[in-house]
Amino acid sequence: MKTHTALFLLSFLSTATTFLLAAAIANPTTYSDNSKAIEFIRTRCKATLYPELCYTSLSVYANTTQQSLAHLARVAVAISLATARNMTFYVAKLSRHAEYGEAPLTAAALHDCFSTLSDAIDQIRRSLRQMGKMKAGESFRFQMSNVQTWMSAALTNEETCTDGFEDVADGVVKSEVCDRAGNVKKFTSNALALVNSYVNQETNS
Repeated sequence: MKTHTALFLLSFLSTATTFLLAAAIANPTTYSDNSKAIEFIRTRCKATLYPELCYTSLSVYANTTQQSLAHLARVAVAISLATARNMTFYVAKLSRHAEYGEAPLTAAALHDCFSTLSDAIDQIRRSLRQMGKMKAGESFRFQMSNVQTWMSAALTNEETCTDGFEDVADGVVKSEVCDRAGNVKKFTSNALALVNSYVNQETNS
């Protein structure tokens, strides 16, 4: 029953995430030459821990981001949200099956992973909303510090997911979850790095 409720909530969050992602990458303007924007993305991605992943995932949005670090960071956060959401769906399905037969340690690890990833989704979603609705009258640094805090917390929660499998025997489930969670962490890490770059640019200019 708990898993069914969780899947319902994830379905609701999926719809909300779709709207947020669409808003983050929407741009009615079409540019015939994105070469400068693509090079801008390549350069900015050098500040991340996973520059190649950063470039390949963001360069397709060059028409949207152009040479705006604010737009680039926001799209990176949106992609991080979508990736974490997909991972949480995957873990929820595994957890549902685990309730009927997996080893207790595996079932517990999946349950805990689902919980921490759900928290991460909420934190990344808050970050994306904050970046899309900066309030007038409040300092830029204060508003973006919330985003930095939430994205950092999301990364910690994603790491906690894999930590929970340390005592689980090696096997397909453990390997798949840890590998996929590791990929999710890379997207979140890159998004946080670009958010930090954006904050540094705006506060030091």
